[in-house]
Order: sequence, then C-alpha cells, then structure tokens
Amino acid sequence: MVWFISLILVVMIFLLITEKIPIDVTAVGLLVILMASGVLSPTEALTGFANPAVITVGSMFMLSRGLMRTGALGFVSEKMIDYSQGSDKRILIMAMLGTAVPSAFLNNTPIVILFVSIIMTVCCEYGLSPSRYLIPVSFSSIIGGTCTLIGTSTNIIISDLSVKYGYGAIKMFELSPVGVLIAVAVIALLFFLAPVLMPQHKAPVCELKGDAAPRYLAEFSVVPESLLIGMEPLSFFSREYPGIELFEVIRGPVIRFPEREKATLTVDDILFVKGTANDLVALLHDGFLDLAHKVEGLNFAAHDENSLILELIIPPDSELIGEQPVQADLQRELGVQFIAVKRKGIHYSRQKLRHLKLSTGDVLLIHCTRDKLDELRNNPDIMVLEDVHHQIINKKKAPVALGIFAGMIVAASTGFMDIVTAAVTAVFLMIITRCLQLRDAYRSVDVKVLMLIIGTIALGTAMEKTGAARLYAEAFLAPFRGQSPALILSAFILLTSLISHIVSNNATAVLLLPIGISTALSLGVDPRPFIIGVCFGASCCFASPFGYQTNLLVYGPGGYRFADFIKLGIPAVIVTWLLSSLLIPFVWHF
Repeated sequence: MVWFISLILVVMIFLLITEKIPIDVTAVGLLVILMASGVLSPTEALTGFANPAVITVGSMFMLSRGLMRTGALGFVSEKMIDYSQGSDKRILIMAMLGTAVPSAFLNNTPIVILFVSIIMTVCCEYGLSPSRYLIPVSFSSIIGGTCTLIGTSTNIIISDLSVKYGYGAIKMFELSPVGVLIAVAVIALLFFLAPVLMPQHKAPVCELKGDAAPRYLAEFSVVPESLLIGMEPLSFFSREYPGIELFEVIRGPVIRFPEREKATLTVDDILFVKGTANDLVALLHDGFLDLAHKVEGLNFAAHDENSLILELIIPPDSELIGEQPVQADLQRELGVQFIAVKRKGIHYSRQKLRHLKLSTGDVLLIHCTRDKLDELRNNPDIMVLEDVHHQIINKKKAPVALGIFAGMIVAASTGFMDIVTAAVTAVFLMIITRCLQLRDAYRSVDVKVLMLIIGTIALGTAMEKTGAARLYAEAFLAPFRGQSPALILSAFILLTSLISHIVSNNATAVLLLPIGISTALSLGVDPRPFIIGVCFGASCCFASPFGYQTNLLVYGPGGYRFADFIKLGIPAVIVTWLLSSLLIPFVWHF
C-alpha cells in the first residue's frame, strides 16, 4: 500500500501547488479516496472533524475577528504608526513590531489586512512608497507567529499531533525562548535590508478626501498614430505633463513598472496614471492616448466630484472569491463598474474579464459614485486599499474583548484549562458579551483551511498506518548515515522550509511530522527536537508570494514581483534556518 499512498501524496501536492481545483475539494476528495480504497476506516478518516486542533484553529479565527471588530487592535496599531511622525525608519519598525507582537497570539491574516490599510494611508499622508513596508509587514507577522503555541494554526496542529504520537503537547510559551530570538533577528535583518532591496513604487490610491481638484486613476491606451510610440514614458510625462503620475505600463497581460524597467512604448500599451480631470482631459485632447476601457457615466471633461475610481482588494474570507467580476448582478449588487483586475503581476482588462474568477489578493480597479464610498468601506467582502477608516462596531467593547482574550492566554498557559477548552470558552464569552456577532463569527472561519487540516491529518494517519512515513524517513536518512543528530535535524528543518514554499505550511507540518518522529527514533534520540523543528521549518516560508497567505495579500497592493520576495525572503529563510538549527538542541535535548 506504500506505493498507493505515495501516488496519493504526489497527486495531492500537485493539486495544492496548481490549485486546479479548490483546496477544500482536494481535501474532501482525499478523504473519499482513503475511505473508498479501504486504507482507512470511516472512523479513522473522519477523526479530523473532531480533532482538538481543528476546533482550536476555528476558535482562533473567531477570536481574531472579535478583537478586530471591536477596534481593540486597530486603535493600538494606528497609534503606533502615528508615533512614527512620517519617519521612514520609524514607520518600518513600528509596522513590523505592530504586526509581529499581535501575530504571536492571533491569526495574522486579519492583522496584515489591517496594516495594509494603515500603511497605504500613512504613505499617502507622507508621500512614501508602500512597497518599502508591505513585504516586511507580512514577514514580521509570519515570524511573530512562531513565538507561541497559538501564534499560528501550524503550531496548534503540531501540538495536537505530538499528543497523538505520545510525546506531549507544546505549552503556550514553550516555543518563546527560541521564537523570540529568531523574530528579533529576522526583524533586524528586514530593518536593514528592506530599504535597500525593496522597490519604491508610488501609491496610486490616495486623496479620497474630497479635495477641491480631485485626482483620478485612469487607464489610457497608446493609439497607432500616437507620437508616444518609441518614447520612454517617464521622461515624456515629467517633461510634458508634470501633473500626471505614471504608475504602470501594461503590455498584454504583463505589468511593467517604469521606475524600475526602462522601456519604450508600443501600440496598445496601457498606461495606469493619476491626475486631475483637467490634466487627463488635456492628455486626451492632445491625441497622444485614448481611454483604454471606456466606462459608461465616467467623464473626465468636468470636475465631477461625485465620480471616483478606486482600487479594492479581495481579502481571504470574501464571499466574492470565485465570482466573475463582470457579471451584471455582481456589479449592480456592489453599485460599481469594474474596469480591470490586477493579480500577481498580471493585468486583466474588461475585454479579458469574461471568464476570470476572483481570488484572494486580487486588486480591482472600479468606478463608482462618491455616495458609494462608505458602503464599500463597510463591506466585509472587499477593502478600499488606502482606506483605514472602517466603521468598527462596538468600540466600547474593546476592553471586554481584550480582557476575555487575556483570560484565555492566562488559563491556557497556567494549565487551568487546556488550549481547546480555553479557546472555545473565550469565543462563547465574546458572543454573549456582544463583542462578536454570531453571523460575524461564522463568516470569520476559513473553511478551506479547516478542511485542508482535516484532509492532511487523514493522510498523515494513512502514512503512519501503511509504513510510508518510516520508509520516507529511511530515504531521508540515507545521505546522512553516520552524521550527528544535530546535522540531521538542521537538514530536516531546511527540508520542511523548502516544502512549505510549495505546499501550505499546515499541510507540510502534518505530512512531515510523522517522518521527523520516525527519523528521530531511527537515530535513537528524543523526537522532541524534531517536533519543534517542524514548527519553525513549516513557518519559514518567506521566499515565495504563494508560500503564505499574508504574502499573497501584500503582493498586489505593493506592486511586487516574484523576485522581490526572493531577494528579501532568502536571507530571512537562511537566518531562521540557521538560528533554529543552533538553538533547538540547546533548549530541547536529544
């Protein structure tokens, strides 16, 4: 049966990487195959639904939403950024600390969503580039999550599996001695490298405050008779139209950033610019360009203060994920007209949106009327990119929400309650004290993540039952025969990190934990260092925008390329790997 499990494993990894079908469908299909083939009984396959780790992770999603919706985190975060006073270095360190510290205790996805808004607003206020800060924000949230048991769902899953295999749970702050040192080192690394390695794209979405001469986002196409053909666009605009800012040149589906890629214009290039109505109309009248996507009701010929063009981002729990933006029903429901979508460096115009389905991190360029702005700000399925002034309900409940959450931490860390009991109790208290609406609680749960955890737990059980885990451990050990356990642990942490860049960190942890335990037993040493090594290795996924959900969230708003994550991510991976390899054996002895 080992060959059959290996085949299932390869197919599952392929589907998780390519996402040819949704990850929750992959997880359900995995359960069906394991049951139908007889590898696992229905009871064994479905045990994950009652797994304490799944209940705890679901509870943490709800608790994070409760703290966000009461404004408990938003107020503190904004004050930290205010303290920066526009200083580039202060903003960077405040943003990194402001995400790393709460990420040690909360699901980091909503924290990063909050800070994307804060950073965009601060950059608009001080004329700074958000691309200098957003990758460090995401990386800080990831490394902050390694500091405690509840900092990431991965740690919770590993702790529960450690109990299952007979090696005890991970305590609330057991990871902190190593996690805090690594977090400090990575944040220091980001502080010095980010200003040097990160691009400096301008923030296109600003000034939505009703200025006397509002500035609009627009997309112009290069017409065949344009005198711009063969010219370098940045120098042309700075010389002829200094009031217009050029952000992107779109050639086919690919987005190019003129401040980092010197290129001449060709026919049908699309220019993403911002300027006042007068400037944009002058550009049109001079015949150099034409509107790329003519939108009914959009008129640059007058100072129409009721007309806005905005950029929106799709958050992970949005009900719009999977929807087609050009559907008339969707546009009527939101009261907007879609102009274009930007996804992972690829641009989709109206002509190419017909079959596109929205996904997490997509950036939407839309046209709407000013009276729709507040409605869009309060819509939980989208986020106005520069906007941080959401109406957060029940701000008076913030002290209550913080008190409940602190009580959960104390109860779990002192042993008064186990983590799953403490988490479920905290959710119950938040709901009955109205810190969290029941409907909001249900919406906050990422079902895809929970289904993936359940599916991979079943696959881990099958690997253990069929002996596949032991076989993989022996294959892993083969090149390291006669080497010290510390060296083998270091190699195993690096392997875990590399796999987490192509498969989700939760799936990586569930699949590699039994292999780590088998490896330790083959060496005749305590498996605990290997269990802890999986915790750090599985969360050490910095060098890819697809390795972690928060990386995907900042991809579009920051205008990043894949190479930007590699440039800053590889040093962060190396520091995390080396420090965890050196420190784990000192704290958890073989």
